[in-house]
Amino acid sequence: MIYRISKLTKKFLVFAFAFSMNMDAQNANPIIDKMYYNVDEAIAENVNTQQLNLRDQQLFFLPDNISQLGELRFLNAMKNLFEHWDLNIFKLVKLKEINLKANSLIQIPRKIGDLKNLETLDLADNAIKKINSNISELKNLERLYLSSNKLAYLPSELGKCIKLQVLELQNNQLAYVPNSFSELINLKILDLSYNQINELDPIWMKLESLEDLKISYNKLTQLPEGISGFRNLKTLSLNNNKINKLPNDFGLLKNLTLAILSNNQLTILPSNISELINLKTLILTGNNISENEKTRIKKALPNCKIYF
Repeated sequence: MIYRISKLTKKFLVFAFAFSMNMDAQNANPIIDKMYYNVDEAIAENVNTQQLNLRDQQLFFLPDNISQLGELRFLNAMKNLFEHWDLNIFKLVKLKEINLKANSLIQIPRKIGDLKNLETLDLADNAIKKINSNISELKNLERLYLSSNKLAYLPSELGKCIKLQVLELQNNQLAYVPNSFSELINLKILDLSYNQINELDPIWMKLESLEDLKISYNKLTQLPEGISGFRNLKTLSLNNNKINKLPNDFGLLKNLTLAILSNNQLTILPSNISELINLKTLILTGNNISENEKTRIKKALPNCKIYF
């Protein structure tokens, strides 16, 4: 049976995934510690508070006395009017999570290296063009959100943030990714959608922990042999590229459950696709696949929902 996915279903899946993946970067757990929404109030009631939410308060600068809150672990200042990093933020050295999403920041400065306890940094929806190499000092960083900025290149030093598990870089202007990214051995989620990437270096296959890889809406024409190195990959999104052939070891992605390959230039799939025993959904719409090949694919994957 050939399945067709509705536009409504597509929108829902995209929304649900994006919502679930970004909640931890926007909210802290109020059960652990009271959330304050005003610096003066926090200082007056509990100068040792760990959580501060200044979201959407039309701020150009952080209040000077925020440096008195030396025990802060969580700071949410998204949807304000910051164009430059306030130096006071670098005095809060115990911060573990910073959300500055949806401001107007243009860079990640050298002093970012002072915040050595950071685990989550959300800078999505800014105007960032440059990341200082001192980001390599963030040895505890696990989640980095940089989507919807103006990044044309990434510093190779980012590969030294070896605890990174989530890296979101979609909607930038990236043409390539440094080979040092192969050192991110704990990376589980990588989103490079909506960039200008035209090839993947085989060295990427060292990312054995990767579970979710999105490179949709780029300029890829092929994937390197050795893709089976992504041995834990569960979700692969490569739609809207110019891919005309999949590597021969594609069928060895034993843990793959979802493959989105729509709107490419594929005519056939590798002969070993029957080995994708955990594949539940395969989207191939917008490719030039013959009826005979469709029949072969359906026979090879009897337990998979296939969209042609």
